[in-house]
Amino acid sequence: MTKLFAARRLHAYLYNACVAHRRYEWKANKHSVTYFEQQNCLPEFKKFWEEYARLNSLSLQATVKRVDLAYKGFFHGLRKPPKFKSICKYSGWTYPSSPKKSGWRVEGKGEHGRLTLKDLGITLRMRGKVKQWGEPTTLTIVHKPGVNQWFASITVELEDAPPKFGSQSDLSYESVVAFDLGTETAITTYNGQEFEEITNPRFTQVLEPKIKKASKELRRKRAPNRKKRIKASNRWKKHRRKVSKLQRKAGNQRKDWQHKITSDLASRYDIGVSEKLNTKAMTQKAKKGGKGKKQKAGLNKSILSVGFGNLNKLLTYKIEGKGGLMLILDTRKLKPSQRCPQCHTVHKEWAELSNRYHVCDKCGFEIERDRGSVLLMYNVDE
Repeated sequence: MTKLFAARRLHAYLYNACVAHRRYEWKANKHSVTYFEQQNCLPEFKKFWEEYARLNSLSLQATVKRVDLAYKGFFHGLRKPPKFKSICKYSGWTYPSSPKKSGWRVEGKGEHGRLTLKDLGITLRMRGKVKQWGEPTTLTIVHKPGVNQWFASITVELEDAPPKFGSQSDLSYESVVAFDLGTETAITTYNGQEFEEITNPRFTQVLEPKIKKASKELRRKRAPNRKKRIKASNRWKKHRRKVSKLQRKAGNQRKDWQHKITSDLASRYDIGVSEKLNTKAMTQKAKKGGKGKKQKAGLNKSILSVGFGNLNKLLTYKIEGKGGLMLILDTRKLKPSQRCPQCHTVHKEWAELSNRYHVCDKCGFEIERDRGSVLLMYNVDE
C-alpha cells in the first residue's frame, strides 16, 4: 500500500505542476500551452525529478492528458477552470494502453485474480466478478478515501459479435413497454394490456436518520483546518469513515436495485419507450428568497434516490445490447404529464406535482397522473 500511495502522490504533483505551468504561461506570455508541449517536457522532467523515472511513461502521459481534458472542458464552457488538487483527495492514475505496452499484467478471467504493476514492482490480489471478460486494454487505479480502499478498473475488448437488428435479429419486436419515472412511484410501466407500478425504495431517506446522527457526532470532533494548521483528531477520522460508509451503503443499494429492475424489464421486452429527462436541471436548488425551499429539497432527494438519468441509461444499453430498440421521446414537445392521453389536449394546470389525478374537461377521460403519462407515451409509439 505504501507504494500505491507514493505513486498517487507523484501523479498528483505532476497534475498540479501541469496546471501551474499553464497558468504561468498564460499570465506571463499570453500563451496557451497544449498537451503535446507538456508531453514533450516529460523526458527532461523525469531527469530532473528522479523519483518519476521508475513510473511508467504512458501513465504519466495519461495524467498530463487529464489536465488537457479539464482545460478543454473549461474552454467549451462545461466546467470551471481546473484547480490544484489535494494529494489526499487525488483519485488515482491510468495506464492508457494494453498490458504489453503499459507495463502491467492481470492474471484471471474476470473472477478475482491478481494484478501486477511492473513500474511499482508489486502484485495485488483482486476481488470481484464480471459478466464478460476479454482482452485487457486499459487500467485505472483509484483510491476512495472515504472507505480507504483501492480499486482497479479494467476495460476489456470483447470478441462477441455486435447485436443484430431488424431482419437480422432473432427478436420478434412484438413486446413493447413504455415506462414513466416518478417520485411517488419510482417506475410506472404499460405494455398495452396492463399497468405495473414499482415503488420508490427511498434508500437515501431510510438511512438519513443514521447519517444525520453520525454527522452530528462528527461535528463534535476536532476537524482539520489547513489555514490554522490544525490536524484532524483520530476520533474525527473514525467518525468520518462511519459517515462515508453509510453514504456509500445507500449508493450501493440504489445501484443494486436499479440493475435488478432494468435487467428484469430488458429480459421481458424488445422495445422500450421513455422520455428524455434533464436530471441536472430538475434537481437544482430553490432560488434564494424563494418559497418552498424545504419542499424543493425534499423533491430533489426523491429524484436522486430513484436515479432518473441512470435508469434510462441502464435500460437503454441492456435492451439495445440484445438487439432491441429504445425510443427516447422529447419531453418538451410531448408534455406527457400535461397532455390527455385520450384527446391529446394540453392542460397546463396538470403540471403541478400536487395534482395526482387528472380529469380532462374536453373528453371526460380520467386517469392517475403517472398512468396517464405512460399511456400517452405508449400510444405515441403506436
